[in-house]
Amino acid sequence: MAGPFFVGVDVGTGSARAGIFDAVGTLLASRKHDIRMWRETGEIAEQSSVNIWDAVCRSVRDCVAQAGVQADQIKGLGFDAACSLVMLDGQMQPLSVSLTKDAERNVIVWMDHRAMDQAERINAAGHRVLDYVGGRISPEMQTPKLLWLKENLPENFALAGQFFDLADFLTWAATGSLTRSACTVACKWTYLGHEDRWDSSYFRQIGLEELASEDYARIGQTIVAPGTPLGNGLSDAAAKALGLRPGTPVGAGLIDAHAGGIGTVGADKDSGPEVMMGYVFGTSACTMASSVQPHFVSGVWGPYYSAMVPGLWLSEGGQSAAGEAIAHLISCHPARAEAQARADAANQTVQAYLISEAQRRCPDLSSAVTMAGARIIVPEFLGNRAPYADPHATAVVSGLTLETGFDDLLASYIAGIFGVGYGLRQIIEAQRAHDFAPHAVVISGGAGESDMMKQLLADASGVPILSITCPEPVLLGAAMLGGVASGHYGSLQDCMKTMSHIGKRFEPAGEGFARHHDARFKAYLALQHADRDLRTALKDL
Repeated sequence: MAGPFFVGVDVGTGSARAGIFDAVGTLLASRKHDIRMWRETGEIAEQSSVNIWDAVCRSVRDCVAQAGVQADQIKGLGFDAACSLVMLDGQMQPLSVSLTKDAERNVIVWMDHRAMDQAERINAAGHRVLDYVGGRISPEMQTPKLLWLKENLPENFALAGQFFDLADFLTWAATGSLTRSACTVACKWTYLGHEDRWDSSYFRQIGLEELASEDYARIGQTIVAPGTPLGNGLSDAAAKALGLRPGTPVGAGLIDAHAGGIGTVGADKDSGPEVMMGYVFGTSACTMASSVQPHFVSGVWGPYYSAMVPGLWLSEGGQSAAGEAIAHLISCHPARAEAQARADAANQTVQAYLISEAQRRCPDLSSAVTMAGARIIVPEFLGNRAPYADPHATAVVSGLTLETGFDDLLASYIAGIFGVGYGLRQIIEAQRAHDFAPHAVVISGGAGESDMMKQLLADASGVPILSITCPEPVLLGAAMLGGVASGHYGSLQDCMKTMSHIGKRFEPAGEGFARHHDARFKAYLALQHADRDLRTALKDL
Protein backbone atom coordinates (compact mmCIF):
# COMPACT_ATOMS: atom_id res chain seq x y z
CA MET A 1 0.00 0.00 0.00
CA ALA A 2 1.58 3.21 -1.16
CA GLY A 3 -0.68 5.82 0.45
CA PRO A 4 -1.23 8.59 1.17
CA PHE A 5 -3.17 7.65 4.29
CA PHE A 6 -4.94 9.85 6.81
CA VAL A 7 -5.72 9.23 10.45
CA GLY A 8 -8.94 10.34 12.12
CA VAL A 9 -9.35 10.36 15.90
CA ASP A 10 -12.77 10.56 17.54
CA VAL A 11 -13.19 11.05 21.29
CA GLY A 12 -16.75 10.41 22.37
CA THR A 13 -18.36 10.12 25.77
CA GLY A 14 -16.98 6.70 26.63
CA SER A 15 -14.05 5.95 24.36
CA ALA A 16 -11.33 7.23 22.06
CA ARG A 17 -11.22 5.73 18.57
CA ALA A 18 -8.78 5.97 15.71
CA GLY A 19 -9.18 5.05 12.05
CA ILE A 20 -6.85 4.99 9.04
CA PHE A 21 -8.23 5.86 5.60
CA ASP A 22 -6.88 5.97 2.08
CA ALA A 23 -7.33 8.96 -0.20
CA VAL A 24 -10.78 7.88 -1.45
CA GLY A 25 -12.20 7.23 2.01
CA THR A 26 -11.67 3.49 2.40
CA LEU A 27 -11.31 2.49 6.05
CA LEU A 28 -8.23 0.30 6.49
CA ALA A 29 -8.32 -0.23 10.24
CA SER A 30 -9.89 1.15 13.41
CA ARG A 31 -9.25 0.64 17.11
CA LYS A 32 -10.63 2.08 20.33
CA HIS A 33 -9.89 2.35 24.03
CA ASP A 34 -12.33 3.22 26.77
CA ILE A 35 -12.02 6.38 28.82
CA ARG A 36 -12.99 6.87 32.45
CA MET A 37 -15.87 8.99 33.74
CA TRP A 38 -16.80 10.06 37.25
CA ARG A 39 -20.55 10.50 37.82
CA GLU A 40 -21.85 12.33 40.89
CA THR A 41 -25.22 13.48 42.13
CA GLY A 42 -26.42 16.82 40.83
CA GLU A 43 -25.89 15.76 37.19
CA ILE A 44 -22.10 15.90 37.55
CA ALA A 45 -19.97 14.14 34.92
CA GLU A 46 -16.17 14.54 34.89
CA GLN A 47 -13.21 13.06 33.07
CA SER A 48 -9.41 13.27 32.94
CA SER A 49 -7.56 14.85 30.03
CA VAL A 50 -4.52 12.68 30.84
CA ASN A 51 -6.66 9.55 30.62
CA ILE A 52 -8.23 10.77 27.37
CA TRP A 53 -4.90 11.56 25.71
CA ASP A 54 -3.50 8.19 26.79
CA ALA A 55 -6.50 6.43 25.21
CA VAL A 56 -6.02 8.48 22.02
CA CYS A 57 -2.34 7.53 21.76
CA ARG A 58 -3.00 3.85 22.39
CA SER A 59 -5.79 3.81 19.80
CA VAL A 60 -3.63 5.41 17.12
CA ARG A 61 -0.65 3.11 17.78
CA ASP A 62 -2.89 0.03 17.71
CA CYS A 63 -4.61 1.23 14.56
CA VAL A 64 -1.35 1.82 12.69
CA ALA A 65 -0.16 -1.64 13.67
CA GLN A 66 -3.44 -3.23 12.60
CA ALA A 67 -3.40 -1.50 9.22
CA GLY A 68 0.20 -2.49 8.52
CA VAL A 69 1.16 0.93 7.19
CA GLN A 70 4.35 2.86 7.85
CA ALA A 71 4.40 6.10 9.78
CA ASP A 72 5.87 7.99 6.80
CA GLN A 73 2.85 6.96 4.69
CA ILE A 74 0.49 8.84 7.01
CA LYS A 75 0.27 12.35 5.61
CA GLY A 76 -2.29 14.00 7.87
CA LEU A 77 -4.14 13.71 11.16
CA GLY A 78 -7.46 15.12 12.37
CA PHE A 79 -9.29 15.13 15.70
CA ASP A 80 -12.90 15.42 16.71
CA ALA A 81 -14.31 15.23 20.21
CA ALA A 82 -17.40 15.63 22.33
CA CYS A 83 -17.80 19.26 23.40
CA SER A 84 -16.45 18.81 26.93
CA LEU A 85 -14.57 21.56 28.80
CA VAL A 86 -10.90 21.02 29.72
CA MET A 87 -9.13 23.17 32.31
CA LEU A 88 -5.31 23.42 32.58
CA ASP A 89 -3.19 25.55 34.91
CA GLY A 90 -0.52 28.08 33.95
CA GLN A 91 2.03 25.28 33.45
CA MET A 92 -0.45 23.46 31.18
CA GLN A 93 -1.08 20.75 33.74
CA PRO A 94 -4.51 19.42 34.74
CA LEU A 95 -6.44 21.68 37.11
CA SER A 96 -9.49 20.31 38.90
CA VAL A 97 -13.02 21.21 37.80
CA SER A 98 -14.37 19.07 40.64
CA LEU A 99 -15.62 19.96 44.10
CA THR A 100 -13.47 17.01 45.23
CA LYS A 101 -10.40 19.10 44.24
CA ASP A 102 -8.95 16.00 42.55
CA ALA A 103 -6.61 17.40 39.85
CA GLU A 104 -7.12 14.31 37.71
CA ARG A 105 -10.75 15.36 37.25
CA ASN A 106 -10.12 18.35 35.01
CA VAL A 107 -12.79 17.85 32.32
CA ILE A 108 -16.48 18.80 32.60
CA VAL A 109 -18.23 16.36 30.26
CA TRP A 110 -20.63 17.82 27.69
CA MET A 111 -23.62 16.10 29.34
CA ASP A 112 -22.88 17.62 32.77
CA HIS A 113 -25.76 19.92 33.75
CA ARG A 114 -24.21 21.52 36.84
CA ALA A 115 -24.51 24.97 35.24
CA MET A 116 -28.31 24.93 34.98
CA ASP A 117 -28.71 28.01 37.21
CA GLN A 118 -25.96 29.90 35.38
CA ALA A 119 -27.60 29.14 32.02
CA GLU A 120 -30.96 30.39 33.29
CA ARG A 121 -29.42 33.67 34.48
CA ILE A 122 -27.61 34.17 31.18
CA ASN A 123 -30.83 33.56 29.27
CA ALA A 124 -32.75 35.97 31.48
CA ALA A 125 -30.28 38.74 30.54
CA GLY A 126 -31.12 38.20 26.86
CA HIS A 127 -27.89 39.33 25.17
CA ARG A 128 -27.87 39.52 21.36
CA VAL A 129 -25.33 36.69 21.04
CA LEU A 130 -28.11 34.35 22.14
CA ASP A 131 -29.69 34.95 18.73
CA TYR A 132 -26.91 32.70 17.42
CA VAL A 133 -27.61 29.81 19.80
CA GLY A 134 -31.30 29.42 18.99
CA GLY A 135 -32.39 32.10 21.45
CA ARG A 136 -31.41 30.26 24.63
CA ILE A 137 -28.04 29.04 25.82
CA SER A 138 -27.78 25.45 27.05
CA PRO A 139 -26.06 24.28 30.25
CA GLU A 140 -24.18 21.92 27.94
CA MET A 141 -22.37 24.95 26.45
CA GLN A 142 -19.17 26.40 27.82
CA THR A 143 -19.90 29.91 29.09
CA PRO A 144 -22.43 28.70 31.71
CA LYS A 145 -19.85 26.12 32.82
CA LEU A 146 -17.12 28.76 33.02
CA LEU A 147 -19.41 30.89 35.17
CA TRP A 148 -20.09 27.87 37.41
CA LEU A 149 -16.34 27.38 37.83
CA LYS A 150 -15.83 31.03 38.73
CA GLU A 151 -18.63 30.94 41.30
CA ASN A 152 -17.92 27.52 42.83
CA LEU A 153 -14.16 27.02 42.37
CA PRO A 154 -12.90 30.64 42.27
CA GLU A 155 -9.29 29.81 43.17
CA ASN A 156 -8.98 27.27 40.37
CA PHE A 157 -10.76 29.55 37.92
CA ALA A 158 -8.21 32.28 38.70
CA LEU A 159 -5.29 29.82 38.42
CA ALA A 160 -6.43 28.45 35.06
CA GLY A 161 -3.99 29.01 32.21
CA GLN A 162 -6.26 27.68 29.46
CA PHE A 163 -9.86 26.60 29.00
CA PHE A 164 -10.22 24.30 25.99
CA ASP A 165 -13.04 22.61 24.18
CA LEU A 166 -11.91 18.99 24.10
CA ALA A 167 -11.17 18.95 20.35
CA ASP A 168 -8.93 22.00 20.75
CA PHE A 169 -7.20 20.40 23.73
CA LEU A 170 -6.35 17.41 21.54
CA THR A 171 -4.87 19.54 18.76
CA TRP A 172 -2.86 21.45 21.41
CA ALA A 173 -1.61 18.16 22.87
CA ALA A 174 -0.61 17.06 19.37
CA THR A 175 1.05 20.29 18.16
CA GLY A 176 1.46 22.74 21.04
CA SER A 177 -0.71 25.26 19.15
CA LEU A 178 -3.27 27.30 21.13
CA THR A 179 -5.25 27.99 17.96
CA ARG A 180 -8.93 27.17 18.28
CA SER A 181 -11.33 25.78 15.70
CA ALA A 182 -14.16 27.96 14.45
CA CYS A 183 -16.39 24.93 14.98
CA THR A 184 -15.85 24.64 18.72
CA VAL A 185 -15.82 28.33 19.66
CA ALA A 186 -18.78 29.32 17.49
CA CYS A 187 -20.98 26.41 18.51
CA LYS A 188 -20.18 26.21 22.22
CA TRP A 189 -18.44 29.43 23.34
CA THR A 190 -20.51 32.22 21.62
CA TYR A 191 -17.76 33.29 19.18
CA LEU A 192 -19.39 35.22 16.32
CA GLY A 193 -17.86 33.53 13.29
CA HIS A 194 -19.61 35.77 10.77
CA GLU A 195 -18.01 38.79 12.44
CA ASP A 196 -14.69 37.14 13.34
CA ARG A 197 -14.88 38.28 16.95
CA TRP A 198 -15.90 37.67 20.52
CA ASP A 199 -18.53 40.03 21.94
CA SER A 200 -16.98 41.61 25.03
CA SER A 201 -20.28 43.08 26.19
CA TYR A 202 -21.68 39.56 26.57
CA PHE A 203 -18.86 38.39 28.80
CA ARG A 204 -19.10 41.52 30.94
CA GLN A 205 -22.88 41.19 31.22
CA ILE A 206 -22.85 37.59 32.43
CA GLY A 207 -20.01 38.00 34.93
CA LEU A 208 -16.99 36.71 32.99
CA GLU A 209 -15.50 40.16 32.44
CA GLU A 210 -11.94 38.97 33.12
CA LEU A 211 -11.97 36.89 29.93
CA ALA A 212 -12.72 40.01 27.91
CA SER A 213 -10.20 42.12 29.86
CA GLU A 214 -7.40 39.67 29.09
CA ASP A 215 -8.35 39.70 25.39
CA TYR A 216 -9.55 36.09 25.48
CA ALA A 217 -6.04 34.72 26.04
CA ARG A 218 -7.45 31.74 27.96
CA ILE A 219 -10.23 30.78 25.56
CA GLY A 220 -8.80 31.58 22.14
CA GLN A 221 -7.22 34.51 20.33
CA THR A 222 -6.54 32.80 16.99
CA ILE A 223 -9.57 31.14 15.39
CA VAL A 224 -9.32 29.14 12.14
CA ALA A 225 -11.55 27.00 9.93
CA PRO A 226 -11.68 23.22 10.51
CA GLY A 227 -8.87 21.45 8.69
CA THR A 228 -6.48 24.44 8.79
CA PRO A 229 -2.93 23.11 9.44
CA LEU A 230 -1.76 23.93 12.96
CA GLY A 231 1.74 24.96 14.01
CA ASN A 232 4.52 22.78 12.63
CA GLY A 233 2.46 19.62 12.77
CA LEU A 234 3.01 16.87 15.32
CA SER A 235 5.49 17.76 18.04
CA ASP A 236 8.32 15.33 18.79
CA ALA A 237 6.72 14.23 22.06
CA ALA A 238 3.28 13.74 20.55
CA ALA A 239 4.68 11.89 17.53
CA LYS A 240 6.50 9.48 19.81
CA ALA A 241 3.36 8.89 21.90
CA LEU A 242 1.20 8.35 18.82
CA GLY A 243 3.72 6.27 16.88
CA LEU A 244 3.76 8.76 13.99
CA ARG A 245 6.36 11.04 12.42
CA PRO A 246 7.17 14.49 13.85
CA GLY A 247 5.83 17.23 11.64
CA THR A 248 2.88 15.21 10.35
CA PRO A 249 0.22 17.85 9.48
CA VAL A 250 -2.63 18.22 11.97
CA GLY A 251 -5.86 19.99 11.01
CA ALA A 252 -7.94 22.19 13.30
CA GLY A 253 -10.58 19.95 14.83
CA LEU A 254 -14.33 19.50 15.00
CA ILE A 255 -16.96 18.65 17.56
CA ASP A 256 -17.74 14.94 17.14
CA ALA A 257 -21.22 15.41 15.72
CA HIS A 258 -19.89 17.89 13.20
CA ALA A 259 -17.24 15.40 12.08
CA GLY A 260 -20.13 13.05 11.37
CA GLY A 261 -21.70 15.85 9.35
CA ILE A 262 -18.53 16.46 7.35
CA GLY A 263 -18.20 12.73 6.78
CA THR A 264 -21.70 12.39 5.34
CA VAL A 265 -23.39 15.50 3.90
CA GLY A 266 -21.11 15.72 0.85
CA ALA A 267 -21.70 12.10 -0.17
CA ASP A 268 -24.55 12.80 -2.59
CA LYS A 269 -22.58 14.42 -5.40
CA ASP A 270 -25.76 15.62 -7.16
CA SER A 271 -27.31 17.37 -4.16
CA GLY A 272 -24.61 18.92 -2.01
CA PRO A 273 -24.53 19.72 1.70
CA GLU A 274 -27.23 22.42 1.51
CA VAL A 275 -30.06 19.88 1.09
CA MET A 276 -28.64 16.98 3.10
CA MET A 277 -29.04 17.05 6.87
CA GLY A 278 -26.38 15.26 8.89
CA TYR A 279 -27.73 13.21 11.80
CA VAL A 280 -25.34 11.76 14.33
CA PHE A 281 -27.10 9.17 16.45
CA GLY A 282 -25.01 8.13 19.42
CA THR A 283 -25.27 8.72 23.18
CA SER A 284 -27.02 11.95 22.21
CA ALA A 285 -28.25 12.91 18.75
CA CYS A 286 -27.37 15.96 16.68
CA THR A 287 -28.81 17.35 13.47
CA MET A 288 -26.64 19.51 11.23
CA ALA A 289 -28.24 21.48 8.42
CA SER A 290 -26.20 23.77 6.16
CA SER A 291 -27.44 26.77 4.20
CA VAL A 292 -26.15 29.67 2.13
CA GLN A 293 -28.20 32.16 4.17
CA PRO A 294 -28.63 32.22 7.95
CA HIS A 295 -31.90 30.85 9.38
CA PHE A 296 -32.98 31.84 12.88
CA VAL A 297 -35.10 29.00 14.28
CA SER A 298 -36.09 29.24 17.93
CA GLY A 299 -34.61 26.36 19.90
CA VAL A 300 -32.28 25.26 17.09
CA TRP A 301 -28.67 26.17 17.84
CA GLY A 302 -27.05 28.63 15.50
CA PRO A 303 -26.95 29.82 12.86
CA TYR A 304 -23.17 29.46 13.02
CA TYR A 305 -21.05 30.71 10.12
CA SER A 306 -18.40 28.30 8.76
CA ALA A 307 -18.66 26.11 11.85
CA MET A 308 -18.88 22.90 9.83
CA VAL A 309 -18.71 23.44 6.07
CA PRO A 310 -16.59 26.54 5.33
CA GLY A 311 -18.65 29.32 3.78
CA LEU A 312 -22.02 27.89 4.83
CA TRP A 313 -24.23 28.62 7.84
CA LEU A 314 -24.89 25.72 10.22
CA SER A 315 -28.12 25.13 12.13
CA GLU A 316 -27.70 22.49 14.82
CA GLY A 317 -30.53 20.70 16.56
CA GLY A 318 -30.52 17.50 18.50
CA GLN A 319 -31.60 15.43 21.45
CA SER A 320 -29.65 15.40 24.71
CA ALA A 321 -30.46 11.74 25.22
CA ALA A 322 -30.88 9.38 22.27
CA GLY A 323 -28.86 6.18 22.46
CA GLU A 324 -28.50 6.76 26.19
CA ALA A 325 -32.27 7.15 26.56
CA ILE A 326 -32.90 3.82 24.85
CA ALA A 327 -30.23 2.15 26.99
CA HIS A 328 -31.90 3.59 30.10
CA LEU A 329 -35.29 2.21 29.06
CA ILE A 330 -33.74 -1.23 28.72
CA SER A 331 -31.87 -1.06 32.03
CA CYS A 332 -35.05 -0.16 33.95
CA HIS A 333 -37.20 -2.96 32.55
CA PRO A 334 -37.92 -6.12 34.63
CA ALA A 335 -36.88 -8.31 31.66
CA ARG A 336 -33.42 -6.71 31.44
CA ALA A 337 -31.66 -9.81 32.84
CA GLU A 338 -33.44 -12.12 30.40
CA ALA A 339 -32.50 -9.87 27.49
CA GLN A 340 -28.87 -9.83 28.65
CA ALA A 341 -28.81 -13.63 28.87
CA ARG A 342 -30.26 -13.97 25.38
CA ALA A 343 -27.77 -11.43 24.03
CA ASP A 344 -24.84 -13.20 25.71
CA ALA A 345 -25.92 -16.51 24.17
CA ALA A 346 -26.02 -14.84 20.76
CA ASN A 347 -22.65 -13.11 21.38
CA GLN A 348 -24.28 -9.71 20.89
CA THR A 349 -24.86 -6.56 22.88
CA VAL A 350 -28.34 -6.22 24.35
CA GLN A 351 -29.36 -3.51 21.87
CA ALA A 352 -27.94 -5.43 18.91
CA TYR A 353 -29.89 -8.50 20.03
CA LEU A 354 -33.12 -6.55 20.45
CA ILE A 355 -32.91 -4.93 17.02
CA SER A 356 -32.07 -8.27 15.37
CA GLU A 357 -34.97 -9.96 17.18
CA ALA A 358 -37.33 -7.21 16.05
CA GLN A 359 -36.09 -7.66 12.49
CA ARG A 360 -36.57 -11.44 12.72
CA ARG A 361 -40.15 -10.94 13.79
CA CYS A 362 -40.83 -8.21 11.22
CA PRO A 363 -39.24 -9.05 7.84
CA ASP A 364 -41.18 -6.04 6.55
CA LEU A 365 -39.19 -3.64 8.71
CA SER A 366 -41.84 -0.94 8.83
CA SER A 367 -44.37 -3.36 10.35
CA ALA A 368 -42.43 -3.11 13.63
CA VAL A 369 -44.73 -0.21 14.49
CA THR A 370 -47.35 -2.79 15.44
CA MET A 371 -44.98 -4.21 18.09
CA ALA A 372 -45.02 -0.90 19.96
CA GLY A 373 -48.81 -1.05 20.29
CA ALA A 374 -50.14 1.99 22.16
CA ARG A 375 -46.86 2.67 23.93
CA ILE A 376 -45.59 6.21 23.32
CA ILE A 377 -42.28 7.40 24.75
CA VAL A 378 -40.98 10.94 24.90
CA PRO A 379 -37.33 10.09 25.75
CA GLU A 380 -36.29 13.46 27.19
CA PHE A 381 -34.42 12.10 30.20
CA LEU A 382 -31.83 14.88 29.88
CA GLY A 383 -34.21 17.62 28.78
CA ASN A 384 -35.14 18.91 25.34
CA ARG A 385 -32.24 20.30 23.32
CA ALA A 386 -34.34 21.29 20.29
CA PRO A 387 -36.70 22.81 19.35
CA TYR A 388 -37.63 23.98 22.88
CA ALA A 389 -34.17 24.42 24.42
CA ASP A 390 -35.68 23.21 27.69
CA PRO A 391 -33.12 21.48 29.93
CA HIS A 392 -35.85 20.90 32.55
CA ALA A 393 -37.98 18.73 30.26
CA THR A 394 -38.50 15.18 31.49
CA ALA A 395 -39.28 11.86 29.86
CA VAL A 396 -42.87 10.65 29.53
CA VAL A 397 -43.99 7.06 28.98
CA SER A 398 -47.57 6.20 28.10
CA GLY A 399 -49.15 2.79 27.64
CA LEU A 400 -47.49 0.77 30.40
CA THR A 401 -49.22 -2.32 31.79
CA LEU A 402 -48.35 -4.96 34.40
CA GLU A 403 -46.55 -7.02 31.76
CA THR A 404 -42.93 -7.73 32.73
CA GLY A 405 -41.72 -10.17 30.09
CA PHE A 406 -39.32 -9.98 27.17
CA ASP A 407 -42.01 -9.05 24.64
CA ASP A 408 -42.93 -6.03 26.74
CA LEU A 409 -39.28 -4.97 26.85
CA LEU A 410 -39.14 -5.28 23.06
CA ALA A 411 -42.24 -3.06 22.80
CA SER A 412 -40.56 -0.39 24.95
CA TYR A 413 -37.39 -0.66 22.90
CA ILE A 414 -39.22 -0.10 19.60
CA ALA A 415 -41.30 2.71 21.12
CA GLY A 416 -38.09 4.33 22.38
CA ILE A 417 -36.61 4.29 18.87
CA PHE A 418 -39.76 5.89 17.52
CA GLY A 419 -39.53 8.50 20.29
CA VAL A 420 -36.09 9.47 19.04
CA GLY A 421 -37.44 9.54 15.48
CA TYR A 422 -40.35 11.78 16.45
CA GLY A 423 -37.87 14.14 18.08
CA LEU A 424 -36.02 14.27 14.76
CA ARG A 425 -39.32 14.91 12.96
CA GLN A 426 -40.09 17.77 15.35
CA ILE A 427 -36.78 19.48 14.59
CA ILE A 428 -37.28 19.10 10.84
CA GLU A 429 -40.80 20.55 11.08
CA ALA A 430 -39.52 23.51 13.11
CA GLN A 431 -37.03 24.24 10.31
CA ARG A 432 -39.64 23.68 7.64
CA ALA A 433 -41.77 26.41 9.23
CA HIS A 434 -38.89 28.76 8.37
CA ASP A 435 -38.70 27.49 4.75
CA PHE A 436 -35.59 25.53 5.61
CA ALA A 437 -35.75 21.75 5.63
CA PRO A 438 -33.65 18.89 4.24
CA HIS A 439 -34.60 16.63 1.38
CA ALA A 440 -32.98 13.70 3.17
CA VAL A 441 -31.03 12.86 6.31
CA VAL A 442 -27.62 11.17 6.21
CA ILE A 443 -26.97 9.19 9.36
CA SER A 444 -23.81 8.39 11.30
CA GLY A 445 -23.04 7.27 14.84
CA GLY A 446 -22.91 3.87 16.48
CA ALA A 447 -26.55 3.77 17.61
CA GLY A 448 -27.85 3.99 14.04
CA GLU A 449 -25.82 1.27 12.34
CA SER A 450 -28.47 -1.38 11.59
CA ASP A 451 -30.73 -1.29 8.56
CA MET A 452 -33.80 -1.72 10.75
CA MET A 453 -32.84 1.26 12.91
CA LYS A 454 -32.51 3.41 9.79
CA GLN A 455 -35.88 2.25 8.46
CA LEU A 456 -37.66 2.92 11.76
CA LEU A 457 -36.13 6.40 11.93
CA ALA A 458 -37.24 7.08 8.34
CA ASP A 459 -40.76 5.94 9.18
CA ALA A 460 -40.95 8.04 12.36
CA SER A 461 -39.36 11.19 10.90
CA GLY A 462 -41.13 11.05 7.54
CA VAL A 463 -37.96 11.76 5.52
CA PRO A 464 -35.55 9.44 3.68
CA ILE A 465 -32.62 8.22 5.78
CA LEU A 466 -29.38 7.63 3.87
CA SER A 467 -26.19 5.90 4.92
CA ILE A 468 -22.73 6.09 3.40
CA THR A 469 -20.46 3.25 2.36
CA CYS A 470 -17.93 3.93 5.11
CA PRO A 471 -18.84 2.11 8.35
CA GLU A 472 -17.28 4.90 10.47
CA PRO A 473 -18.53 8.29 9.20
CA VAL A 474 -17.39 10.25 12.25
CA LEU A 475 -13.84 8.90 11.99
CA LEU A 476 -13.97 9.61 8.27
CA GLY A 477 -14.87 13.24 8.95
CA ALA A 478 -11.94 13.54 11.35
CA ALA A 479 -9.57 11.99 8.81
CA MET A 480 -10.75 14.50 6.20
CA LEU A 481 -9.31 17.25 8.42
CA GLY A 482 -5.92 15.59 8.10
CA GLY A 483 -6.39 15.29 4.34
CA VAL A 484 -7.04 19.02 4.03
CA ALA A 485 -4.21 19.97 6.43
CA SER A 486 -1.78 17.89 4.39
CA GLY A 487 -2.58 19.85 1.22
CA HIS A 488 -3.64 16.68 -0.60
CA TYR A 489 -7.09 18.26 -1.09
CA GLY A 490 -7.60 21.88 -2.04
CA SER A 491 -10.56 22.39 0.27
CA LEU A 492 -12.74 20.57 2.75
CA GLN A 493 -15.56 20.54 0.20
CA ASP A 494 -13.30 18.80 -2.35
CA CYS A 495 -12.31 16.28 0.28
CA MET A 496 -15.95 15.59 1.21
CA LYS A 497 -16.87 14.87 -2.40
CA THR A 498 -13.90 12.53 -2.88
CA MET A 499 -13.88 10.53 0.36
CA SER A 500 -17.62 10.12 1.12
CA HIS A 501 -20.03 7.97 -0.93
CA ILE A 502 -23.76 7.21 -0.57
CA GLY A 503 -24.55 3.62 0.40
CA LYS A 504 -28.19 2.71 1.12
CA ARG A 505 -31.38 4.75 1.07
CA PHE A 506 -34.37 4.07 3.35
CA GLU A 507 -37.67 5.65 2.31
CA PRO A 508 -40.44 6.40 4.84
CA ALA A 509 -43.19 3.78 5.13
CA GLY A 510 -46.15 3.88 2.78
CA GLU A 511 -49.60 5.23 3.47
CA GLY A 512 -50.84 2.57 5.91
CA PHE A 513 -47.92 2.69 8.30
CA ALA A 514 -47.56 6.43 7.73
CA ARG A 515 -51.02 6.91 9.28
CA HIS A 516 -49.83 4.98 12.34
CA HIS A 517 -46.90 7.34 12.71
CA ASP A 518 -48.98 10.46 12.15
CA ALA A 519 -51.25 9.40 15.02
CA ARG A 520 -48.34 8.41 17.24
CA PHE A 521 -46.54 11.71 16.55
CA LYS A 522 -49.68 13.63 17.50
CA ALA A 523 -49.77 11.68 20.78
CA TYR A 524 -46.03 12.34 21.29
CA LEU A 525 -46.63 16.10 21.01
CA ALA A 526 -49.57 15.91 23.43
CA LEU A 527 -47.47 14.09 26.04
CA GLN A 528 -44.66 16.57 25.60
CA HIS A 529 -47.12 19.43 26.11
CA ALA A 530 -48.60 17.73 29.18
CA ASP A 531 -45.14 17.46 30.73
CA ARG A 532 -44.57 21.21 30.27
CA ASP A 533 -47.99 22.03 31.74
CA LEU A 534 -47.44 19.75 34.73
CA ARG A 535 -44.03 21.20 35.51
CA THR A 536 -45.44 24.71 35.28
CA ALA A 537 -48.35 23.85 37.58
CA LEU A 538 -46.10 22.28 40.21
CA LYS A 539 -43.24 24.75 39.99
CA ASP A 540 -44.35 27.13 42.74
CA LEU A 541 -46.03 24.60 45.05
